[in-house]
Amino acid sequence: MKKRVAVLRGDGIGKEVTDAATAVLDSIGRRFHHEFEWVNGLLGGEAVDKAGQPLPEETIKICEESDAILLGAVGGPAWDNHPSHLRPERGLLQIRKHFELSVNLRPVQAFKSLLAVSPLKEEVAEGVDMMIVRELTGGLYFGEPSFHDNEKAVDTLVYAREEIERVVIHAFELAKQRRNKVTSVDKANVLESSKLWRKIVEEVAENYPEVEYEHMLVDAAAMKLITYPAAFDVVVTENMFGDILSDEASVITGSLGMLPSASLRADGFGMYEPIHGSAPDIAGQNIANPIGAILSAAMMLRSSFGMEQEASAVEKAVKSVLEDGYCTNEFKNIGRKVLSTREMTEKIINEIECELIADNILSAYV
Repeated sequence: MKKRVAVLRGDGIGKEVTDAATAVLDSIGRRFHHEFEWVNGLLGGEAVDKAGQPLPEETIKICEESDAILLGAVGGPAWDNHPSHLRPERGLLQIRKHFELSVNLRPVQAFKSLLAVSPLKEEVAEGVDMMIVRELTGGLYFGEPSFHDNEKAVDTLVYAREEIERVVIHAFELAKQRRNKVTSVDKANVLESSKLWRKIVEEVAENYPEVEYEHMLVDAAAMKLITYPAAFDVVVTENMFGDILSDEASVITGSLGMLPSASLRADGFGMYEPIHGSAPDIAGQNIANPIGAILSAAMMLRSSFGMEQEASAVEKAVKSVLEDGYCTNEFKNIGRKVLSTREMTEKIINEIECELIADNILSAYV
């Protein structure tokens, strides 16, 4: 199978971690007989400097002609004082809007071999494996009117039925593939939009009798994420709540560099990126953690390309390398074997290649 992927490396360490992700996918291509075509495009601060805008038309065209988007990271202090329309982050919002990327997926998994770096007690963090499903294009962040002056500020929270149904159905479908549990997070004791949200969740749940579901107020969910995070399977919520809760949950792993994400359109087209920032202070030093980007690539294989076996091979390779005691620079103080960005990438590729050799040996005897 051949797939064309738009690679938007972005700023800072985005370049290094996307290079790692594409190298790993090339090894997957060799093992499973796929061909990936990588097409680079500008996004973020580099795009502002070279093209005068954070999301150039040429980049949009590249993405439109691709099967998925692989993103590094955008932003940095060099562009902090730019006007809002020239801020690197504006390019991300424009991509989400242009491609109607309405569902955001944030898996949060506490690797057993790295429990010691979690800010939570090991017995609390152990077993955490949740998927946060966030509605991405509605709610307060996009509601109109929105303005402020010296005396008053206004934000508008609006949700239409179809926006809620789309993300809730996605959450229930994911739960069927996982542990059959959905936690819907809202503020239905105060907000009218949350009352509609809760009503629609109950309607959708009728079509999934095998999936257990519960409603939880956002303040209770924020507390439970810290006190008993392993209780969650699939969490579904609206835009702002999801933004906050997914960032809260991300600290459970002990490093933002470990975590992937996906932003999906209804037809499966998606943009995949690690959740960490551009980290300009370590850019170019070959010490960034590439695992978040590599796992984002695995999500692309699964969610946009339907390559479940290939995605699992990447995830298995990452887990194996971590269990062997290897890590990158941010874990240097916990007595593990520290690798550079490229060395970590090579270790993961070696795991995939070893599986290829094993497959070939096995097939020779069949």
